[in-house]
Amino acid sequence: MLEVNDVNILYILLVTFVTSLLLVPITKKVARHIEALDYPNERKIHFKPMPRLGGVAIYGAFVLGYMLYGSNSSQMLSILIGSFLVLFMGVVDDISPIRAKYKLIVQIIASLIVVFYGKIYLTEVSVLGLNFVMPSPLNYILSCLIIVSLMNAINFMDGLDGMASGISAIYFLTIAIVAYVLNRFGGLDIMLAIIMLGSTLGFLVYNFPPASTFMGDCGSNFLGFMISVISLLGFKVTTFTSLIIPFVILALPIFDIALSIFRRLLKGQGIAEPDREHFHHQLLKMKFSPKTSVIIIYLINICFAAVSIFYALGDDRFALVILILLILLLLFIVLKTDILFEHSKNKNKK
Repeated sequence: MLEVNDVNILYILLVTFVTSLLLVPITKKVARHIEALDYPNERKIHFKPMPRLGGVAIYGAFVLGYMLYGSNSSQMLSILIGSFLVLFMGVVDDISPIRAKYKLIVQIIASLIVVFYGKIYLTEVSVLGLNFVMPSPLNYILSCLIIVSLMNAINFMDGLDGMASGISAIYFLTIAIVAYVLNRFGGLDIMLAIIMLGSTLGFLVYNFPPASTFMGDCGSNFLGFMISVISLLGFKVTTFTSLIIPFVILALPIFDIALSIFRRLLKGQGIAEPDREHFHHQLLKMKFSPKTSVIIIYLINICFAAVSIFYALGDDRFALVILILLILLLLFIVLKTDILFEHSKNKNKK
């Protein structure tokens, strides 16, 4: 069992933050040398080729953090193997794009390694005080689906400078805060959340708008993978987390990807077909700058994170009030923007 105290938390955060901070300039040079660049087009808001191997720096800081502060286990080995697979796939895709079906295959393989070798899967979940035991093989299937879905959700959210990395950092921070509130620092999920928080913040220094580098698919897939693994590890201890907490923290990216699927189905498009109608695109259409748009997204995510924290504290009433207000806000956005339905006034502008 891992033991973490207040001093260790600061050491872990500092070491991983500084490591990531020092590795990012190296990944930028390597990315330019091997031409792993994100070129501007009509869907993107940057105007010059950007290096996109920042995820390697996050991964490097994560590995160092584990080597210094982690402990050996079959669970951790499965996480290392699975994370390396998705990182390697992302690096290859960042250098020379590969087909979506091949990326999906690698994501599924990584999820199977974690679920069957690491035995990280849903056993039982707690919803509103009620415990539900997950029967086989539903628990395996659902666990793999969560891992693959969250990898793609974070990838979909990587549309503005600092957005995916900032959302991920808010997630890791929230998990750490809930652990602190409940005085539970012995779990692998908490150790990983603290390591990933420092690693992600070090990269965010370079990725916050105006960004000088991107994390690339290697970064977004790795972050999504780690978020899903930490969520599943938390599920195994129902007194700490429940079905609500991790998914409330990630409500905005889940909301965005769900609306993207419905929007494309309504238009008769493929669900993986790219467009410019995501949540952050709607903020840009409202004439917010990229930096302001990212800050707005951060604030909404922080509010969702607050719901999780109040829920963990047992203050269900206050958590429910905030959640209802956030749902009303998202409903207003759906009705007033083109995120789901294209409004006639916007059609006329085109």
